[in-house]
Amino acid sequence: MATELHPLSGYDPATVPDASGKCFAIIVSEWNPEITSKLKEGAYNTLLKFGAKAENITVAYVPGSFELVYGAKRVVESIRPDAVIGLGCVIKGETPHFEYVCSAVTHGFTKLNAQGDIPYIFGLLTTNTLQQAIDRAGGKLGNKGDEAAVAAIKMIKFACDFK
Repeated sequence: MATELHPLSGYDPATVPDASGKCFAIIVSEWNPEITSKLKEGAYNTLLKFGAKAENITVAYVPGSFELVYGAKRVVESIRPDAVIGLGCVIKGETPHFEYVCSAVTHGFTKLNAQGDIPYIFGLLTTNTLQQAIDRAGGKLGNKGDEAAVAAIKMIKFACDFK
């Protein structure tokens, strides 16, 4: 969880492996685009920062966060990336919809990770307010997209170390 003492983008760059030669897919929810576009920007720029080439990063869009799981599965069947990063934002409202969507996406990414042979990175913001989302999409608490990209790079190395 991001806090002022532990921001999302607070990682040690020296611990991030080289991403050159690796292929990535970023699946982005179109819902809450003012947030998800910043998450995508953070993930994309972080991958480039650690050596990924732009031509090795595929960005695909799905209508909402619920569709991230299907989008991740389909993109792997199509382009065979080394890791998939799913980015979305669900802001709690007045109905139980928030719980259903967040739970479904969490379980979906868990299942993809358990059954797949590449890492699927969960980059879904689940916030109570728009301000909390802003704070975690490049605001005062960093960028969850940045954190997700770092996790993807590290998990590719982890997977290679244990083949």
